[in-house]
Amino acid sequence: MAARTGEWNPGRPDYLLVAIVAILTAFGLVAVYSASFVRSLVDFGDPYSYVLRQGVWAIGGAVGMFVMARIDYRRLRPLALPLMALTILLLIAVIAVGVEGGGARRWIGVGELTLQPAEFAKLTVTIYLAAWLASRGGSLRSFEHGLVPFVLIIGTVSALILLQPNLGTTLIILAITVTMFWVAGATFLQMLSLFGSGLVAITVLALGAGYRAERITAFLHAEKDPDGIGFQTLQALIAIGNGGLTGLGLGASRAKFFYLPESHTDGIFAIVGEELGLLAGLAMLALYILLMIRGYQVARRARDEFGQLVATGITTWVAVQAFLNIGGILRVIPLTGVPLPFVSYGSNALAALLLAMGVLVSISRYGNDRGGYLDQHPVDRRPRGAIIRRGQEP
Repeated sequence: MAARTGEWNPGRPDYLLVAIVAILTAFGLVAVYSASFVRSLVDFGDPYSYVLRQGVWAIGGAVGMFVMARIDYRRLRPLALPLMALTILLLIAVIAVGVEGGGARRWIGVGELTLQPAEFAKLTVTIYLAAWLASRGGSLRSFEHGLVPFVLIIGTVSALILLQPNLGTTLIILAITVTMFWVAGATFLQMLSLFGSGLVAITVLALGAGYRAERITAFLHAEKDPDGIGFQTLQALIAIGNGGLTGLGLGASRAKFFYLPESHTDGIFAIVGEELGLLAGLAMLALYILLMIRGYQVARRARDEFGQLVATGITTWVAVQAFLNIGGILRVIPLTGVPLPFVSYGSNALAALLLAMGVLVSISRYGNDRGGYLDQHPVDRRPRGAIIRRGQEP
């Protein structure tokens, strides 16, 4: 059956990308069970409670990923504004009537039916900003039509997430959007202005709230208070050190017996290192790096700017979030409290990531040079080999 005019002719999906996501998600279920069964037994009287919840969301997320991969990603562009409006409303609802937990208010809903809008905001903001940037043309390079609206858009979302408070997610969204802004063709002066003002803002925020200042202190001087603010930082390093090269064995972690706080969420990389050793940790790093490479390859092959920017944003999201989590556990940077992509326990985080991967796979199918465009209108054909920023086309 002939395709309708104006449709993309889909090529093969990036099977390696799909395989990486499947491996990380499956490994995550094993890691969540191993890291959580003690806490699950104490909290619910059932050692399988956390992993079963994660499994249900993994299945739901996998279905969502499959559906999104089958849909032409260009269909998301008309939905960009409604998705952004819904995101803003949900973030406001979190502040107004959200559910509190762990000293923060980040969820809306009742009982098991809770939603964490900030996790899905990473995807909706990426889609909206890609549509907005692709429509700017040369005006993006001006301060009044480019930088100022960009700051207002991202500043609004960031402020709502910071009020929860959730600095880690805010940092990820800033990394995503600033990278997209640069790829879309922002000038060096605009980027310098963003980095300068952002550095000042992050410094003020990091030192302004008590728990954020404590994380900085724990990063710099954990040994001065090993039973207090430095406890989590040091226990994570001890767990990894105990694992050595090959680990103590799957399920044999000692840190998960309430030595390492949040062992099944933020600290799961330390449990993996303790049980499976340095080699397993390096294998996980290799998978994240390979995912990043494949994601940026999808971006550079995209035939339209919207697809290029969405793929860039999604890939940056996974790369930065993995760095923030692993870097915090290894004491390369202060702890931020963000989950390890696909591996940490967290239903909303996993579902949002799998949906995003579905969009990325869709771009690999519909938007690259292995497929084709079936219309007679001009096509934005970028040369292969690198992500081409607006203003740099030959």
